Amino acid sequence: MIAPVALTCGEPAGIGPETAARAWAELKDSLPFFWIGDSRHLPAGTPTCEIDTPADAAGAMARGLPVLPHPFATDAQPGQPDPANAQGVIDVIARAVELVQSGAASAVCTSPINKKALKDGAGFAYPGHTEYLAALGGDVDVVMMLACAQLRVVPATIHIPLRDVPLALAADGLEKVIRITHAAMIRDFGIGKPRIAVAGLNPHAGEGGAMGDEEITWIGPLLRRMRADGFDVTGPLPADTMFHASARARYDVAVAMYHDQALIPIKTLDFAGGVNVTLGLPFVRTSPDHGTAFDIAGQGVADPSSLIAALRMAADMARARAT
Repeated sequence: MIAPVALTCGEPAGIGPETAARAWAELKDSLPFFWIGDSRHLPAGTPTCEIDTPADAAGAMARGLPVLPHPFATDAQPGQPDPANAQGVIDVIARAVELVQSGAASAVCTSPINKKALKDGAGFAYPGHTEYLAALGGDVDVVMMLACAQLRVVPATIHIPLRDVPLALAADGLEKVIRITHAAMIRDFGIGKPRIAVAGLNPHAGEGGAMGDEEITWIGPLLRRMRADGFDVTGPLPADTMFHASARARYDVAVAMYHDQALIPIKTLDFAGGVNVTLGLPFVRTSPDHGTAFDIAGQGVADPSSLIAALRMAADMARARAT
């Protein structure tokens, strides 16, 4: 049996605390996890059970949300992040990683943070969660994957203008993304020979050079070389025909060239239940595919589906690594 999953509190003024409470209600009979944070930030009336160590989580699940206490500077007002709590948010992430690295927890599932609040309150020096986790993991190279039951997709570039995508990609960058993805499919998902589909950059994958030549000049040659090296990689494929059901059956994971090319299909297939996974870390990390949602925080209407899926996927990935 694997150790329980560590769930970070995230931004206490966002929807993280209420979705954690609702995830416990859904998973209390099936998946041990524990929440690291300050119980004051949970919704009033949430059944909780304070634990001394992660090992206590499984036995506590039936009584309430297992809480590994981490005191914060102050209370939380839903929808209004307090800079005084910023350092606590950062420290909880680091604590969760330490617990996984020590073997006390099997995986990290992170609740959403607000980067501006962390920067304003604690001088947070990282662009986001992923970069901080990569640093905690030893400054490793990582890529983002979005996953649901119907699709796994990796954007080779993320938050950059579309005009910058061709330059940011380059052959060595795309190859690194494919190699990290390939290794993670084996290690984290138990797929012995991953089938990887790679989208083209241009409409219709360039249509023989009529709508761009990147597919001819370097994407196609790169994929041919990787196939010769033993990778089961197909493409470059027209992105508009990659994501229907029969196409998805032909691969285990897709690599897209830019943010929207990857996120539109997965959010169309499963908007509420998508999971953000960081590939390449020396530990398992998942996260719900949504933000802090300050506009609805504290109203009891936040959908916990993505967090529940993220916790389940974290446990599944941890089991795959353990075998």
